[in-house]
Amino acid sequence: MSPDTTAQNKSMTHFDQHQEVWLFGYGSLIFRPDFPFLARRPACITGWARRFWQGSHDHRGTLERPGRVVTLVPQAGTRCLGMAFLVTPEVFAHLDFREKNGYLRFRTPLTFDDGDTCEGLVYIATEDNAAFLGPAPEAAIARHIASAAGPSGPNSEYLLRLAEALRELGAEDEHVFAIEHHLLRASTEDVDGRGKDSVASS
Repeated sequence: MSPDTTAQNKSMTHFDQHQEVWLFGYGSLIFRPDFPFLARRPACITGWARRFWQGSHDHRGTLERPGRVVTLVPQAGTRCLGMAFLVTPEVFAHLDFREKNGYLRFRTPLTFDDGDTCEGLVYIATEDNAAFLGPAPEAAIARHIASAAGPSGPNSEYLLRLAEALRELGAEDEHVFAIEHHLLRASTEDVDGRGKDSVASS
């Protein structure tokens, strides 16, 4: 059964008195911000690495065949680039539901692209949540992603759109780009293989 962290996130009261909050997005929030925001700016957080180690039972997979989506894992000296959105607290009812499959709200220092800093909020699925899949070889993660789909669409679309968005931000993410490479190479090999088969049988 997939976890539901909605109630836990509603109990977070740190930003209740704030009229505006900066939210850090490092995955689908970058390319699919389906919520109102007042502003957005490239930003980064340090000490965290983006990894395709979280299961998706509700968006890019199902309970029977979960997909893989990104979360953040602690890694000293790492800089994770993403997009920060300035939102009002009312938005969190929607976000808590969107991120309910194991993600919890955490406070985090943010550094914007011009060097300004502030305290913001980020959703992270930690390794103790029930949907956590953990590490695997990047080629194996690519195969997993290629075979998964859910109500929000194919898992491969999530990967490809994230990789595209990171390039637009100027982010260097070896993990994401390596998985993208394996996925695209496998897709090309499949197409080439079908082409050869059709020629051989004609």
